[in-house]
Amino acid sequence: MNILLDTQALLWFILDDNRLSKNGKEYIMNAEGSVFVSPASLWELAIKISLGKYSLAEPFLFFWNKQLQHNDFTLLNIDIKHTARLTELPFYHRDPFDRLIIAQSLEEKIPLVSSDSMFDKYTVNRIW
Repeated sequence: MNILLDTQALLWFILDDNRLSKNGKEYIMNAEGSVFVSPASLWELAIKISLGKYSLAEPFLFFWNKQLQHNDFTLLNIDIKHTARLTELPFYHRDPFDRLIIAQSLEEKIPLVSSDSMFDKYTVNRIW
């Protein structure tokens, strides 16, 4: 089964942060299909770094290329069908990055690893 990671789940997995649920971590580690990362997550993190709200010990490009390869994660490119899905989503969630990740999960029909229970209002298959 393919899965998609939201930004927090991605970071918590990479940093081995105990805020990632045991169930979420097991799904990521034992995925039988692809573990997808949205470019929206990388975009969100790049903005937070440029605003001084987050930092990495290594240059951004090097860090993410290394992490994607090391963890065998695949970028789920943003397609027009994902952005089109945004036009149909109600505004339960206002965060534009999360909304795009939700749209990708719904459009691709893949479960989403996320701690955010607000995602449930969109009927995504949320793993936590």
